[in-house]
Amino acid sequence: MLVRIAGLAAASVYATFVVWLYMAQPQTVAEVAGGVAAGVGAYTVDAQAAADGMAFFRREQYPEARAAWLRADPARRDARTQFYIAYSCYREGWGRLYNDDALFRQGIEAVDRAIALAPNHRFIADDPALGMQSADELKAELERGVTRAASDYNPLKVFRRRK
Repeated sequence: MLVRIAGLAAASVYATFVVWLYMAQPQTVAEVAGGVAAGVGAYTVDAQAAADGMAFFRREQYPEARAAWLRADPARRDARTQFYIAYSCYREGWGRLYNDDALFRQGIEAVDRAIALAPNHRFIADDPALGMQSADELKAELERGVTRAASDYNPLKVFRRRK
């Protein structure tokens, strides 16, 4: 009887894991490990790598900042880190004449993760140095950057400011 109960418990855990894999669709082993750790409340962000990312971000070294944040949050399970990754994509991809669509799309993916991970799906940054404080505002700006409209051909667009 005890063997049957243990077998049923093991099968249930395995089935739950398979369903989670199907739902989360992690792309790397780090994402799988981070997802499992987050599920049991044991996932943490590497504080030193996150601090390095912020230092690079403040010096406008955006590719270096993203690399540091990806080291800090390899499973992509921290809303704050994902928000800053998206913001660095915006800052690097923004241009007076045109935006880098590939970076903006990468930013949209990151801000979507930040929104999904945030409590109540609402992330607000507590950083007064940023031009946009909320993930929703950042997402709208990124999406505006990849869509084509008649206003894109306005010559006064050259005078707009980066947020």
